[in-house]
Amino acid sequence: MSAREKTITEFMIEEQRRYPEATGDFTALLNYVRLACKRISFIVGRGALAGVHGSAENTNVQGETQMKLDVVSNEIFLRTSEYGGHLAGMVSEELEKPYHIPAEYPRGRYLLAFDPLDGSSNIDINAPVGSIFSVLRAPQGTDRPAIADFLQPGSQQLCAGYAIYGATTMLVLTLGRGVFGFTLDRGFGEFILTHPNLTIPTETHEFAINVSNERFWEPPIKRYVVECLAGQGGVRGKDFNMRWIASLVAEVHRILIRGGLFMYPKDSKDASKAGRLRLLYEANPMAMLVEQAGGKVSTGRMRMQDIVPSELHQRVPVILGCKTEVERLERYHQEHDQGLDRTYSSPLFSERSLFIQN
Repeated sequence: MSAREKTITEFMIEEQRRYPEATGDFTALLNYVRLACKRISFIVGRGALAGVHGSAENTNVQGETQMKLDVVSNEIFLRTSEYGGHLAGMVSEELEKPYHIPAEYPRGRYLLAFDPLDGSSNIDINAPVGSIFSVLRAPQGTDRPAIADFLQPGSQQLCAGYAIYGATTMLVLTLGRGVFGFTLDRGFGEFILTHPNLTIPTETHEFAINVSNERFWEPPIKRYVVECLAGQGGVRGKDFNMRWIASLVAEVHRILIRGGLFMYPKDSKDASKAGRLRLLYEANPMAMLVEQAGGKVSTGRMRMQDIVPSELHQRVPVILGCKTEVERLERYHQEHDQGLDRTYSSPLFSERSLFIQN
C-alpha cells in the first residue's frame, strides 16, 4: 500500500469528523461490519478447502434450502457484531425473528439488517457472491427491539452497503453522501479506497432479467424486453445486451461500475409472493446505494425507499439501475394500469421463437 492510499478506517474517521457531536459509535459499528465481511471473504476464498460447500440439508425461514456457507456467514455476522455495544438488535435472512443482543453485552443505538451471503447457490461453481447490510436507528430507549422497530422505510436508513466476493473482494458503502468502493488488499489486510464517487450512467444498452420466467411476467415487463430485443430496427433504435448472474450483489455491482438495468419483477409464478427479493435487507440497502449513485429503484409502481414495511421478510418486485430506463418502466406500468398500453407478444417463446428452426 502506498502512502497516498486511503483505508476504509481513515475514510470513516474523516466522515465522522464532519459531525462534531458524533460519539464514534457509528464508526465502530461499521468497523465490525467490515471485519465480518473480511472473515467471510477469507472462508469464501478458501473454496472447497474450507469444507463449507454444498447444502446444509435444512431450510431457512424463507423455506429456501440453506447452503453450509449461508449458516457460517450468518454466524460470523452475529458473533462479530453482537459484543461491541453499538447494536440494540439484528435481523437476517436466515433468522425468523429479530436477534437480541446477549445479556452479557452492552446495548447500543442502532439496528443491523443483513443478508449474510447473497447468491449462495453460486458458491459451488465459483461465481460471485456477497453480503448485504443496512443500518437503522433504534427507537429511543429500546434495548430489546421488537419486529415493529425494524419496519422502517428505506428512506430512514443511516447507511447501506455490500461486500462482493469475486476475483477480488470489494466493500461498497454509502453514508448518504455518495457511493464509495473499497478493495481488500489481501497482503495488507485492509480495504483501500479504489472507487470514489461511483456514478451510474444515465443511458445504457444493457439489462439483466431471468428470461426463464417470461411466461409469468406482467405486460409492462414483456413490453420492455420485447422492445429491447428488437434492437436497432425496433422502437428503441439500438441494440441491447442481456446479462443474468443470479446474484443481486453481482448484478448491482456491475451496474455501479458500468451502468445498466436489473429487473426481478412481480410475476404470477407464485401468487402468494408480491416479489422475490426481500425489502429490508436486500431491496432497501441496494436502493440507497443506487440512488446515491444517481440511479433509481422502483417496484414499477412506486419508489422502493418510500415503502413502509409490513413484515420482517416482506418481498417486493425490484427494478433498479439507469434512471431513464427505470422511469420508462414506471411509465409502462402506469399505461398498463390505465389500460393505455398495447398487448405485446414475446418473440422468445412463441410458436416461431428464436429457439425453433423454420
